[in-house]
Amino acid sequence: MSEIIRTNNISKNYGSFTALRDMNITIKKGDIYGLVGNNGAGKTTFLRILTGQSQPTSGTFELFGKSGEKELQRARRRTGAIIEQPCFYPKLTVGKNLEYYRIQRGIPGKDSVDRALEAVNILEAKNKKFSDLSLGMKQRVGLALAMMGEPELLILDEPINGLDPSGIIEIRNLILKLNKENNVTIIISSHILSELSNIATSYGFLNKGVLVEQLTAKELEDKCTSYIEVKVDNTKKLCAVIEEKLGYKNYKVLPGNVIHLFEGIKEPEKVSKLAVENGMALKEITQKMIKLEDYYMSLVGGNDNE
Repeated sequence: MSEIIRTNNISKNYGSFTALRDMNITIKKGDIYGLVGNNGAGKTTFLRILTGQSQPTSGTFELFGKSGEKELQRARRRTGAIIEQPCFYPKLTVGKNLEYYRIQRGIPGKDSVDRALEAVNILEAKNKKFSDLSLGMKQRVGLALAMMGEPELLILDEPINGLDPSGIIEIRNLILKLNKENNVTIIISSHILSELSNIATSYGFLNKGVLVEQLTAKELEDKCTSYIEVKVDNTKKLCAVIEEKLGYKNYKVLPGNVIHLFEGIKEPEKVSKLAVENGMALKEITQKMIKLEDYYMSLVGGNDNE
């Protein structure tokens, strides 16, 4: 099966407020899917629907190819999730906390606690009190809880919130390990695009409950590429010259006699030489790059979703 999640026009309303509107998302097996959006964009609402904590107002979705309510319940047994930080007993050890949840959830085999702790590299913390752990370690215990039952799909809502840089790196490496070594498909929500760019293989951009774009990491990389910005007195003439003399066709003409050229990035002197030789006034030529955050802001119009 290539598709783990497929939604069909999922919408969610709370009275007159629309949290999600006609969302169509596809997540393939083996993906690390970055769900990107500001606070209030609808990320958590969507993840709650996937895990059965909330029901859509309209629309349907498939999980592991299953869509009926009973089939979805069975399919969810193949998933692990952290939607909000789980409640752990501070005075109990890590092992006893996980054993409590193992029994509560009916997960067979006492060794499943050790396997989950080993999967997230904190087996040595099994006998430590939860209250004695650092924030990063507590996040790992939450991941261990989600990994009990050895899920094929892991759903993580803002797992790096509040972590310091070293904690973020630890969680990032752990997510990559679970994906590659355990073959776990992961959907991870965040408003920190720069961090997701280190791990995600595909993205969905949410704005005010609307999926504004879905694309692969390669497609995003292509859109956030370097370019040469050229300002001349005659863009039409320069375009004709660079097509004829240099064979460049990948460019964009903007207002104000500006051209963004996406070829010959490392040789801007060729463009400037052609402009001068052909009698054009070259006002400016600079190398630039579209940042991930700038691209995202261009999608959502620079509005805050709060």
